[in-house]
Amino acid sequence: MSNFLEIKKKINPFNKILNIEGDKSLSIRWALLASQAEGKSSATNLLMSEDVMNTIKCLKQLGVKIKFYNNKCEIIGNGINGFKYKENIVLNTGNSGTLARLILGLLIHSKKKIKIIGDKSLSKRDFYRVTKPLEKFGAKFQTNKGKLPLIVIGTDKTNRIKYFEKKGSAQCKSSVMFAALNTIGETFIKAKKSRNHTELLFKYLKLPIKVKKNKNFDLISIVGKKKISPLNYKIPSDISSSAFFIILTVLSKNSKLVIKNVNINETRVGILKILKLMNIKIKLKNLKNYKGEKIADLIVKSQKSIKPIDCPINLNSAAIDEFLLIFLIAAKANGVSYFKNLSELNQKESPRLNWGSKILNKMGIKNILKKDSIKIYGNPDLEVNKKVVINNFLKDHRVFMTSTIAALTFGGEWKIHDKDSINTSFPSFLEKIEKIRSG
Repeated sequence: MSNFLEIKKKINPFNKILNIEGDKSLSIRWALLASQAEGKSSATNLLMSEDVMNTIKCLKQLGVKIKFYNNKCEIIGNGINGFKYKENIVLNTGNSGTLARLILGLLIHSKKKIKIIGDKSLSKRDFYRVTKPLEKFGAKFQTNKGKLPLIVIGTDKTNRIKYFEKKGSAQCKSSVMFAALNTIGETFIKAKKSRNHTELLFKYLKLPIKVKKNKNFDLISIVGKKKISPLNYKIPSDISSSAFFIILTVLSKNSKLVIKNVNINETRVGILKILKLMNIKIKLKNLKNYKGEKIADLIVKSQKSIKPIDCPINLNSAAIDEFLLIFLIAAKANGVSYFKNLSELNQKESPRLNWGSKILNKMGIKNILKKDSIKIYGNPDLEVNKKVVINNFLKDHRVFMTSTIAALTFGGEWKIHDKDSINTSFPSFLEKIEKIRSG
């Protein structure tokens, strides 16, 4: 079977209802926390992607009992620091930065050396950002100049620490929070605003965590060595996956889409706030609170008139995975849009800021790319009438899916390589595209 996708015409108008699989960030965090609980935790709507399945495989190697039945995942936790494993194990974290970085926080007490590896893309990413603060707890790491593969050497006695997370990285913050669970005493974290799923899960589990919110930073304190209760969870739908279909609808003619039970956590809805500033309003219905997370149905309609934006940098963190899609909206805006302070985008699975510029160039949209910013000259009448090839993007799933949305909404003849990259985060992406296209 060919590993590329060809699209030769735009999508027709549609009116659909869509259900999206579970949130990837929450699926991975639930599994890792369930492994530290005492007893049986279960989850439904767990995202069955490569990142989550690699999390399950790693936990099984660490002696955690896990089984699937009747669309449910069940994990039998052995308590904090309850991993049981053989000498010289190698944990393959695949493409998942969330898994690779967060699991390090659970391994600071490991009595035997553990090697962490990842795929070609993950092996290019910076791990000093997590190993340096974790070394303060007493653990030791041998890295490949700050990159994978790395070896974890745990410590018998951990030190409580004070940590200043300056990058707005939820992965770095959460890794330290996980390490704090296994540390006697109180750990203090000052963290630039980022996703707060870990904090909400800690609070729901009644773990001793305090969070004080300031304008730009959160002050977090955690008391470790407390028993973790099992967590039964229905994973809400992923807004990052939903975003592809939000943008598909906005940029298509005479279309409407309802997406059910989406996680609208305040630290994840940057895309909705940015779209609103660009004259695109997404309606929320059936709002509810579920185990600390906010959930709603999203109602999306086509939009003819799109305003340009000088994007507020305080929205960057809450939209970090959606900027490639937001750039497509800016391509259709009536004017010049400006996005800045986006250096973190190039720390993802591929240099995404650079790829955003490349996709726009291939579409014929003028843009000015700098080290951490991009200026996009929108064209409300844009129609792509040429052949476009997308390849050599380190199998970044979001580059593939964004290119698919561009092809379906702007036209042209597109050949998009590495179709299997969607298995990282959204295996059913193309099935859902076909459901909408089928009329």
